[in-house]
Amino acid sequence: MANVNLASVVLRNALRAKMGTRQASDMMSQKIGKREVVGHGWNGLPVYADRVDYPMPAIRFKENTRDVLALREKEKGDWKKLSVQEKKALYRASFCQTFAEMKHPTGEWKACLGAALIVTSMSLVGMMLLKAFVYDPIPETFDEEHQKAQLKRMLDLNINPIHGVSSKWDYDNNKWK
Repeated sequence: MANVNLASVVLRNALRAKMGTRQASDMMSQKIGKREVVGHGWNGLPVYADRVDYPMPAIRFKENTRDVLALREKEKGDWKKLSVQEKKALYRASFCQTFAEMKHPTGEWKACLGAALIVTSMSLVGMMLLKAFVYDPIPETFDEEHQKAQLKRMLDLNINPIHGVSSKWDYDNNKWK
């Protein structure tokens, strides 16, 4: 998100430097259409975004229609005279989502878990295919009989007698220390 902010600031400054502030603001007004600018916004540009950390967007969600303008005039009076439906219509003209709708879980974790499981299963299948068709069988020296023979040979040759295997063998009693 920080890259988006940086990119938009750089773009805005470049537009202002090249075209001048007037032309840059004209370009922004073309993008937002007839929506009313009501504040600074979270990045200084007249953009709309539903964000919990910055609940007041720079522009309204919908363009002003006759119905919305009539409700805005009625809004300037007593709010007790407004019905619940009119209050909701005013809110939906300014905002796309309520806080409850923004905070509602999206279920994105399911897609992430599914993707992780698919990648894991594909890697396991790949490993099994490699083991079956690419790798040679393990050498016979890996079985227990050959490993015991190799250990006995290492003890007979007294390999690494200070810190190694031979240092842990009692040669007088023929058993481990």
